[in-house]
Amino acid sequence: MATLEILRTGPLAIVQDLGRVGLAHLGVARSGAADRRSHTLANRLVANPDDRATIEVTLGGFAARVRGGDVDIAVTGADTHAIAGSTMFGANSIQHVRDGEVISLGVPESGLRSYLAIRGGIDVLPVLGSRSYDVLSGIGPLPLQPADVLPIGEHTEDYPELEQAPVAAIANQLVDLLVVPGPRDDWLADADALVHTVWTASDRSDRVGMRLQGRPLAHRDPGRQLSSEGATRGAIQVPPNGLPVILGPDHPVTGGYPVVGVIADRDIDVVAQVRPGQPVRLHWSRPRSIPTSVPTPVAAE
Repeated sequence: MATLEILRTGPLAIVQDLGRVGLAHLGVARSGAADRRSHTLANRLVANPDDRATIEVTLGGFAARVRGGDVDIAVTGADTHAIAGSTMFGANSIQHVRDGEVISLGVPESGLRSYLAIRGGIDVLPVLGSRSYDVLSGIGPLPLQPADVLPIGEHTEDYPELEQAPVAAIANQLVDLLVVPGPRDDWLADADALVHTVWTASDRSDRVGMRLQGRPLAHRDPGRQLSSEGATRGAIQVPPNGLPVILGPDHPVTGGYPVVGVIADRDIDVVAQVRPGQPVRLHWSRPRSIPTSVPTPVAAE
C-alpha cells in the first residue's frame, strides 16, 4: 500500500475532508476544508468521492515523498508551482508520481491555501466521523509534522477523465464579498459603515475567523449585553472594539457578540483564500430592513 512521508509542512499543513455534520448541539463545529470548492475539485480530478480527505497547505512550503507505489495526485487552490520528482505541473491538473519521488509545493504568489489530493484519499483514522482537524478544539488528526507517514486509501474503479480543470486564477487584489444583512445589524449605530469601509485582512486571521482592520464600527449602545447565540460559518461578529470578525470553518458554535451580517454562501470559499494585508470590501446582497425602533432581545432559553 502506498504511503506519503512528510518532509516539510510550511506554516501549516493539516488533513481535511468535508467536516463533521450534526454535532453542534454537542459543542463540536463542522470544521472541514476552508476552501470547499478547491478541496472538492482536487478530489474530482483524481476520481475520488468529494468527501475523501486531502491535505490543506497554508502558504506552501510543503514537501512529501511517495513510498510503496506510484500514485496520481492533483493540487488546487493557491498555485504553488508544484513539482513532482523533476516535473513542474500546473495548478488544477492531475500528475502521476512514481514511488520514491518527492512532491513539493512552493509559496504561492496569490491566494492562501492549496489542496493536495491523492487518488484513494488520505486514509488517517477519523475522529467523530471526520478526518478534519479543528484548530479551535484540537479535535481530529493533528497538524502534520516532518517524518509523519500518511496511509493512502483504496481508490475507486473510476479513473480521472480530465487532465486539467479550467479555473480562474486567485486574485491578489481587492476582494469583494456579498453579505446578507442581520440578524443584529440594528446593534450598530451605522450598519452601512460595514459596507462603506475598505477593510484589511489582519495577520491574526486563522481558520477560526478572519479579523478585519479598518475604522472601528460604533455600537448603538456600548453597554448593552447579548446572550450567547448559535454561530455559523461566514457570520460577521462585531466585538466591543468595533473590528469585524468573519467566522471560519473552525468557529465556536456559540457567541455573545452581535452578528451584523453573514457572508453569502457563494463567497465563503473566497474568504478562505484572502491573505493577511489584502483589502476586503463588503456589499449588501439585498437592501437592509430599517427598523422604526430598536427591538428588545429575547433571552435565549
